[in-house]
Amino acid sequence: MRADLHVHSNASDGTDSPAEVIRRAARAGIDAVALTDHDTVAGHPQARRALTGDLILVPGLELSCQLQGRSVHLLAYLFDPGDEELAAELTRIRDDRVLRARAMVDRLAGLGVDISWDQLAALAGPAVIGRPHIARAMVASGAIAAPRDAFTADWIADGGRAYVSRYALDPVRAIRLVRGAGGATVLAHPRAGREWELSDEQIAGLAAVGLAGVEVFHPDHNAAERTRLRALATDLGLLASGGSDDHGDLTGNRIGSETAAEGVCAALESMTSGARVMRAG
Repeated sequence: MRADLHVHSNASDGTDSPAEVIRRAARAGIDAVALTDHDTVAGHPQARRALTGDLILVPGLELSCQLQGRSVHLLAYLFDPGDEELAAELTRIRDDRVLRARAMVDRLAGLGVDISWDQLAALAGPAVIGRPHIARAMVASGAIAAPRDAFTADWIADGGRAYVSRYALDPVRAIRLVRGAGGATVLAHPRAGREWELSDEQIAGLAAVGLAGVEVFHPDHNAAERTRLRALATDLGLLASGGSDDHGDLTGNRIGSETAAEGVCAALESMTSGARVMRAG
């Protein structure tokens, strides 16, 4: 089974609707796709309605965490979205995103970047405004040439002039919350750059408290890192997961360009009880 287990829609910071994500996944010829929007499951109902043929939808999300001052993202799968404790934390994270975005807009205004809250709201649509939306608005204002240019020390990268921190879960607590909701977690893109890098020892620590897998196959992982991460996953008894981290037009519509190792999707199903994979009909 070819399963892309890391995809975003405009329910968070992708450019395509959940239904269009499903249509693109079907055209890519993969067997399964996970919708993993940031801190929300709002796109799942629409994605499920769009399913046709044999394509499987794996419900999930990408959970915002922080470890020793570094951003950590956990991909959570097949948990009960009605679990009260997990749902409360997701609400808190999303509410804080709004406060953070307003503060970043104010800081950018002080730096001479003319973007408005109404402009951001139009870009985000149904999603909570995040840094990718701010980056797109900065391009429209003429302050930068491309969204990636916003993620520098000059602008909104971690520690940048207009950066504002936000609430995020400790990953140990996040792993336990997801497990308590019947789900499983996979560490997202741990070697995709300095901003995301966790040591082998830190990954081992997360494995010890219930982490189920590590994202080995990711567009920002080079061949050497993939080899090292796969060996680490084997040593720690973790699943070697993978996904395109597709955000629609922002990432070149790359659904299916990266997939998990054989058997990972079935293994996630076997170790979870909070939700089931979704099929057409």
